Amino acid sequence: MVITVIGGGAAGMMAAFKAKEAEPEASVFLLEKNEKLGKKIFITGKGRGNLTNAAELPDFFGSYLRNPRFLYSALYGFTNQELIGLLERGGCRVKTERGGRVFPVSGHAYSITDSLKGLLKKAGVHIAYRSEVREIRLRDGRVCGVVTNRESYHADRVIVATGGLSYPSTGSTGDGYRFAREAGMEVTACYPSLVSLEPEEEDWYPLRGLKLRNVKVRITDEDGKLYYEDFGELDFTNAGLGGPLALSASCHITEYLNCEKRKARRLLTLHIDLKPAMEEQELDERLLRELRASQTKALRNALGSLLPASLLPVFLRRLSRRGVDSGRRADEVSRAERREILSLLRDFSYTLRGTGGFREAIVTMGGVSVRDINPKTMESKRVKGLYFAGEVLDVDAYTGGFNMQAAFSTGALAGRSAAASLREA
Repeated sequence: MVITVIGGGAAGMMAAFKAKEAEPEASVFLLEKNEKLGKKIFITGKGRGNLTNAAELPDFFGSYLRNPRFLYSALYGFTNQELIGLLERGGCRVKTERGGRVFPVSGHAYSITDSLKGLLKKAGVHIAYRSEVREIRLRDGRVCGVVTNRESYHADRVIVATGGLSYPSTGSTGDGYRFAREAGMEVTACYPSLVSLEPEEEDWYPLRGLKLRNVKVRITDEDGKLYYEDFGELDFTNAGLGGPLALSASCHITEYLNCEKRKARRLLTLHIDLKPAMEEQELDERLLRELRASQTKALRNALGSLLPASLLPVFLRRLSRRGVDSGRRADEVSRAERREILSLLRDFSYTLRGTGGFREAIVTMGGVSVRDINPKTMESKRVKGLYFAGEVLDVDAYTGGFNMQAAFSTGALAGRSAAASLREA
């Protein structure tokens, strides 16, 4: 009895461990194309390893953007608390931070991989490194083996956990999609998600390094249709607009911005409310106080207390284009000019020309269609003995550990299911 797992990431390692745990007599092989396991885990949570979220399980489903109900059996079959318990058993102690994000106490993502590697070794899983799977062999509608760059393997069950297309440098190059198509399964269109947004205007460039906290963001098209709205942090990075707000927004607009069929698409605009906590009258009164306090000084001095220092020059240039001279005395600002200042504080906008690519995307939107997967087992509905788990599936979520939990949970379900089907055969 042989179970072969393709891909040594979060889903693959968990699938291999759970398969061996459920059926100790089976030979479980974990095939990894890289020289080490968990390459993508190493970069999660900015290298700190955001492995799951501490939220109550029913609250998880609101964080999955596509096909959340598909994950019901997987998440309840291997919960966030069970994941934490297992990793701690392997030596990875964890802590919970803002937003329920769970990290290793060590502050290093490799603690997750070290824990899983130890569990795999203790369980007796065979690991083959630098083994790139070229083909999954099928016979009479069932899997019967795999072919790698080094040798061929007999396999009674195969679990595909190859990841998506994001961060291809970690080995996620879309192999699983090819395996699915060759098995007659549907693969939905894939786009980079949880990725930076690229502004059209060039004045974002001097703002690199700026973090705007407690701002409100809206994304609309030219007709005013709302695509996204939220409150939080927006960062200006070398790649464009980043931070939690931009990453979450990308989940909602990546298909719109990247789909080649949308050549005649309408422009999307990201509107930043720099002072969302203040009502209109309150903000006007605050501006008036600043103008009175700096009445003999230039307007630019009065606005300095309202904005971050690095944002002020760009803000003033935009004001100038609206006909407001920032060099004039503060006590000479007219009511109409004050309205322009207030308007810009409420709507400091950027036109969006696109998103970053798969090289920097945290996850892939799209993948193996869940319509072709049994959600109670992760087995293909088209080929017996073929299972899929992790990012290769058409499931994705916001940041915060939800994508990692989905990978671990679907991997655990696939591993247990593959082992159970061997016992029943």
